[in-house]
Amino acid sequence: MNKDALLKAIAEQGYNVGIGCKKHWATLDIVDKLPGFIGFVSMAVGIFALVIDELSAKIPSAIMLVFGICALYISYYDHKKADYEAAAQKLTELLDELRDFYREVQAFTTPPTSIQIDRLQEIRKIYYKTCLSKQILFSDWYAHYKFFWQHQISWMDEQLKFRFFRDKIPLSLMFWIIAAVCLTAYELQDKTLQVVGKVEGRSTQAKVGADNYTGSFTMTWTTCPVDKVVTGDFLKWPPMTP
Repeated sequence: MNKDALLKAIAEQGYNVGIGCKKHWATLDIVDKLPGFIGFVSMAVGIFALVIDELSAKIPSAIMLVFGICALYISYYDHKKADYEAAAQKLTELLDELRDFYREVQAFTTPPTSIQIDRLQEIRKIYYKTCLSKQILFSDWYAHYKFFWQHQISWMDEQLKFRFFRDKIPLSLMFWIIAAVCLTAYELQDKTLQVVGKVEGRSTQAKVGADNYTGSFTMTWTTCPVDKVVTGDFLKWPPMTP
């Protein structure tokens, strides 16, 4: 194995360790923080429902019920939080070791030795032993965010050349985004036609109402002696009875 091949192998292993590390941290964050957030939102909605009738309708109530089911699902991982934290910390240490190992090999001018190759194999074995296979739902999406947007990965990018749509966004997330955009566009197209119809209907009703009002208006004239008109007076209308 030459120097360039070893550098790329270290970067690939760094990517695997980094994603695995962030998955464990993501699972820990979701299990530790999301139930409290769901409880706060549910309590806030319940309080505002006392003064806002729309929040006590069927759809908001169903959404809050779904949130409650999500909190119940998350609780199944609660007893393993310590395991996820220990694994995440160990993988973080491995990721730092791989970064230092990459810079060390990069500075050498001689071909890699068998000791360096064995060191990479040892790090790979520790990685496989440390990882926990079961991760919570959506941890992969959260891990991609934490890895690509919160972590310094320039040393891996030197070898792997990460691309935005190919690497930085999960494929399943892209599928759901496209599906949501298509569904929203379809629904908005239908809603736009309905809004135009209502506006035209209201305009027609207003025009008909104005015509009816104009047709029912009548004017009467009365006469009075000239000597009773005072200079500066205006024509006064008699009071109208409904």
